[in-house]
This record gives sequence, C-alpha cells and structure tokens, in this order.
Amino acid sequence: MQPHGLHLPVRPVKGYSLTLDMSGLDTRPGLPVVDGSRHTIATPMGDRLRIAGTAEFAGLDPALREERVDNLRQLLKDLYPDIAPQLLAGEQAVEHLARTSPDTGLRCLTDAPVRARAEASGFDLAPVRADHVLLGRMAAFNLACLERVVADLTEGARLLVANADRIHPDPAGNPIPETGAWLAAIKACLPDVAYECFGKPSTHLPAEALRRSGAMAEDAVFIGDNPETDGLAADRLGMDFIEIKRFPGPANLAATQTPDPAELARC
Repeated sequence: MQPHGLHLPVRPVKGYSLTLDMSGLDTRPGLPVVDGSRHTIATPMGDRLRIAGTAEFAGLDPALREERVDNLRQLLKDLYPDIAPQLLAGEQAVEHLARTSPDTGLRCLTDAPVRARAEASGFDLAPVRADHVLLGRMAAFNLACLERVVADLTEGARLLVANADRIHPDPAGNPIPETGAWLAAIKACLPDVAYECFGKPSTHLPAEALRRSGAMAEDAVFIGDNPETDGLAADRLGMDFIEIKRFPGPANLAATQTPDPAELARC
C-alpha cells in the first residue's frame, strides 16, 4: 500500500484447521456447524470435513502449537462422537507410537493432518532408514513410495495401517481405492509382511463404540458396506452384521481425488 501513500499497521495472522477424509464413511455430516463459544466451524466439503478456528498473532513463525490443534480435535469429538474415531484412526496410530516408540524414524504415508500430528509428536519424518511405516489413505501414493516402503520393511521397519479397506463404494456404487489397496501393493512385493491395523477389521473402533454406548456386543448391530473389514470386525466382537449394498452406477468411474503435486515428493 506504500506506493499509494497508505501506511497501515499490518500483522500476520496464523489460522489453524484440520481437513479430514470422509470418503469411507457411510454416514457423514451434511451441513456446516458454527461453535460461537470456541470461535470454530466444521464445514463438509464433498468427501472432506474441515474443522477450522482460532487466529494466532505469532509474527512469521510457521510453527504449530499442539494445544491449538488439540482444541480442533476435541471439537470434532464433541460434535461428531460417532464418526470421530474413524476420522482419527491415523492419529490414533501416531499417538500409540508416541507412547510406545517416541523419537524414532517414521515413514508417514498419510494425509497432511496425520503427518502434522506425527511431526508435532517429535518423529523424524524423513529418516534414511525408518523404524516404523504408517500407511494411510495417501492420494499421492506411487511407485516411488512403494519402493521406499518395501526397502524400509525389508530392513526391519514395523508396518502400521490406519485402515485395511481395499475399496469403498461411492454413492453410485463405483469402487474408490482405499488404504487397503496400497497395502495390497506392499503385500504383492512382501507376501509375508506383518502389520498392525488401527482401523477396521481391528476391533479398536467398534469396541470403543460399545464402551461409549454401554451396550453389549450381543445386543448391538454393526452396519457397514464392506464384509471383508466391517463384517470381520463385527464377527470378532460377536456382533450381528448388516451389509449396505449400493446399486452399480454408470459405466464410467467416479472422478478420483487429484493428488497435490507437492505430495509426490513426500516419499
């Protein structure tokens, strides 16, 4: 503004937000929610849910304050207690690693919020040799990522998977690749690879749902669209399972998420 003779007191403001993948959910929020008491908002954006709020006057410092991010996570849990554990499966894996194996090298093949959580927890996200590999629904997963993961696992890294679903159906019934598709690629190279799963078919999430509701497994029903993972999780807990089936859509597949070119360098 100086060329126009205007001298305005301008200060940089840093905002915080979480953008979470909802594509694998059968039930998802449809309308924005504003929490005036916390100065935050939750906004559905297609297959994404964005939780945003707070403004911080911190100069040009790009560092994130973990307590600010925790406020957004807590808002998500308060607004959507039924789906928050599913949206945060990757972050739950990071928290588990932070408790059991802190300050180690982590190959974090996930979306940006989970990587930010891992970095804030003190993990080295660019190790020469990874101690752990965390696999999530990373849109930019490619052959370079696969080659690096196979090398890590061959050298003894431990594999953690946020969700083992190979696909999920879009509203028209067309298949959309999920984290399990990347896992299948890894298993094609290393058929005997061992891994720990934090999402379905692990019982972590449905067991937490039973705990919060106070229901017994034999009195509950698990409703899902994938018998391989949803159905298996239900069976492991002794729950009845109802499968949601969608009619096939048009012959052409639904448009998939276009990866951010910056993501391609993450591996």
